[in-house]
Amino acid sequence: MRLFDDVESAAVCAFHDKHVADKQWAHANAHARSEAAWTWIAANHRFNVLLWDEEDQARRTDVEAQAIADNKRAIDRFNQQRNDAIEKIDEALLARIANVAIAPDAWHNSETAGAIIDRLSILSLKVFHMDAQTRRADAPSRHIVECTDKLRRLEQQRADLARCLDTLLTLAAEGRAFWRVYRQFKMYNSPDLNPYLYAKR
Repeated sequence: MRLFDDVESAAVCAFHDKHVADKQWAHANAHARSEAAWTWIAANHRFNVLLWDEEDQARRTDVEAQAIADNKRAIDRFNQQRNDAIEKIDEALLARIANVAIAPDAWHNSETAGAIIDRLSILSLKVFHMDAQTRRADAPSRHIVECTDKLRRLEQQRADLARCLDTLLTLAAEGRAFWRVYRQFKMYNSPDLNPYLYAKR
């Protein structure tokens, strides 16, 4: 097996689609497989599924303010976990090519493979939910037409991004492209870096 055969875009997208609407799976803290990259691909997708639901709930206007505050805190927590998982995906994938010599003229990709996989996860959610909008019996025809057009655009975006992932991984395995993990440094989540948090200590 080549270095990245198991994480080609077709496999990643199929995994995303399988669990895109499975809240029970998302809440069960389940992992796809024992292999490190897939453990974190699963975790990243799980946090995106949970994030999507919390983001929807946070837009409610018929509940008490505390309910929205709870949604916002959950969003913050899941978003941090999502970003942590992206970095773990990158660490696991880069470990596979640690012994591959990088060519002097290798392409430096500004977006990491983990970030691309995260975007594919989010796009699977967008495609799923936009598709649901095209099937609404209670919506006017204009809504259906507009959402159908948006769905086609999302599907094209996902296909293009999937191809970019495959290209990056293929070139990286040959030493002709690379990426680095820079870390997100979410300062607002840190009690040591957020002035509204450390000033009260």
